[in-house]
Amino acid sequence: MFHFPMTHAILKLSGITKQFGSVVANENISFSLEKGEIIALLGENGAGKTTLMSILFGHYVADDGTIEVFGKNLTPGSPRAALEAGVGMVHQHFTLADNMSVLDNIMLGTESLAAFKSNRRGAEKKLNRLMERFGLTINPKALVKDLSVGEQQRVEILKVLYRDAKILILDEPTAVLTPQESDKLFETIAQLVKEGLSVIFITHKMREVMAASHRCIVLRQGRVVFESLTKDTNPNALAKAMVGVEIPQTIRQRQLPGNEVLVLRGITLVNEGNGEEKSIKDLNLSLRSNVIIGIAGVSGNGQSQLADIISGLINTYEGKIFLDSKELKNISPRRMIQAGVGRIPDDRNGTGLICDMTVMENITSDTYGGHPFSKRGFLQFKAMATRAKKLVKKFDVRCPNIDIPVQKLSGGNMQKLILARELSGSPRIILANQPTWGLDVGAAAYVHTQLMKAAEQGAGIILISEDLDELFQVADQIQVMYRGRLSDPQDVDRVDRAKLGLIMSGQFSAHNGEKKINET
Repeated sequence: MFHFPMTHAILKLSGITKQFGSVVANENISFSLEKGEIIALLGENGAGKTTLMSILFGHYVADDGTIEVFGKNLTPGSPRAALEAGVGMVHQHFTLADNMSVLDNIMLGTESLAAFKSNRRGAEKKLNRLMERFGLTINPKALVKDLSVGEQQRVEILKVLYRDAKILILDEPTAVLTPQESDKLFETIAQLVKEGLSVIFITHKMREVMAASHRCIVLRQGRVVFESLTKDTNPNALAKAMVGVEIPQTIRQRQLPGNEVLVLRGITLVNEGNGEEKSIKDLNLSLRSNVIIGIAGVSGNGQSQLADIISGLINTYEGKIFLDSKELKNISPRRMIQAGVGRIPDDRNGTGLICDMTVMENITSDTYGGHPFSKRGFLQFKAMATRAKKLVKKFDVRCPNIDIPVQKLSGGNMQKLILARELSGSPRIILANQPTWGLDVGAAAYVHTQLMKAAEQGAGIILISEDLDELFQVADQIQVMYRGRLSDPQDVDRVDRAKLGLIMSGQFSAHNGEKKINET
C-alpha cells in the first residue's frame, strides 16, 4: 500500500471493498485528498475506478471500509448526503434535461416541494456570481438541447458548484470533448483549485494526467498498484502500472499510396425536417489504398453524417460516390459490406454490436448468410463456432466463452470483438469512427496496431477522431471537418498543430492558403 503525508486532507477513503457476486470491483482501497489538490485516477477498463467514485458519491454502498469528508464519516449510499458534505460528481454521460433551460437544470432538486414559489431571480443571481468567479460562461436562458457538448459539461459543473461542492469528481471528463473544449475544461479546473476546491478526475489520457494533475493513483483489478506525485513519474511508467506489462509503441510504417479506392465528389446532405440547413456541403474526399486519412473536427460538424453515408446508412444525398472508379447508386449497409467496407462505428453498444446476442452471433452477423455458415437456408452453428473461437483467440477478446452475451464484456473487449468481425474479412476500405473512445491505453494501442496492419496490407482507412494525439500518431494525412466541409488533406508530418486548431474553429480555411472560411 502507498501512503503520502497529508497536511490538509479533506477526504479519506479507508479500506474500501466492493464485490458484485464473484467479481471484486474494489479491494481494500485507501487514499486521501488534500485541499486544492488534483488527483488523476487511472486504470484499465474494468479496473474499478467508476465503482470507487460511485461509492464515494453514494450510488453504491461499500461492503467494507469508511469514507471521511472534512473529518466526519460520510453516510453510505446517499448522493444527497454526499452533496451536503460537499462532494459533487460530473458523470461521463451527462444527466441534463434537454428540453429545459440551463437555469432550470441547475435549480432542479435544490428547492423544497413545499415552497410557495420558485426563487428564480435569486437562483439566477447566484448562478451569475458562480460563472463570474469560476470563468464558466453560459446563457442561463438557453435550452440544453441547443448547447454544444462542452457547454453542457459546463452546466454539469455549475450544477455541482451551485450546491456548494468543495470536492469535485469528474468521470472521463474529456471523453466526448474536442481538444479545444478539453483545454478550456482544464483551465476551468485550474481556476476551481485556485479558489480552494479539490478535484479527482478519471481519465485514460496521459497528456491530461501529466499536464493537469498533482498526484496519480493507478488501479488494476480493483486494487491500488501505483501512487506517485505526477512530477515524479512519466506516461510509460503509468501505462505499465495500468496494464501490468510494457505497452509496445505503435509506430506507423508509411507505405506508398496505392490506387483510389473511394471517392466522394460534391456530396451535399440536407437535414431531414429542415430544407434549409445542410449538415454536409459540397464535400470532396479521395482515399487511396495503404493510406490512413484522419478526420479532425469539433463534434457536430458533420462527422456522424459522413460516417453514415460511407456506411450506407444514409442514401438521400446529392453528389456522387465512387468505389474503384465505379459510381455507386442506391447504396445500403449490405451493399457497402459486400463492396468491402469495414465499419467501426462510434457507438459500439448501439450500432456496433447487438448486446443481447452472444459473442459468436455478433462475430458472424455480417457473414451468416454465406458459405460455410449457411446451407440450404439453415445456419451451420458448428462452422460459426469454429470461426468465432479462432477470431476470439486471434484478436484477444477476453471472454469466458463464445456463448456469453456481449453486454457482459468490457468496453475494450467489445471493441476488439468489432475489430475481429470487421478486419477478418480483409476489407479494402475501413471506416473507423472514434474507435478508441473510452478505451484504456492498452486497448487503444491494440486498436491502433490493427488499423496500421490493415493499411500496410493494402486497405484504405478513414479515421474519424476528436483526439488529435491519436490522429498524429496513426494517420498519414489529416483533414478538418468544419460545418459540413472538409479541408484539403495535409501530410501529418507537416501539419502545424496550432493552425489545425484554427481551422477546426473556423477561423482559417485550409483551401488555397490562409483565409477566413466562407460560412454562407
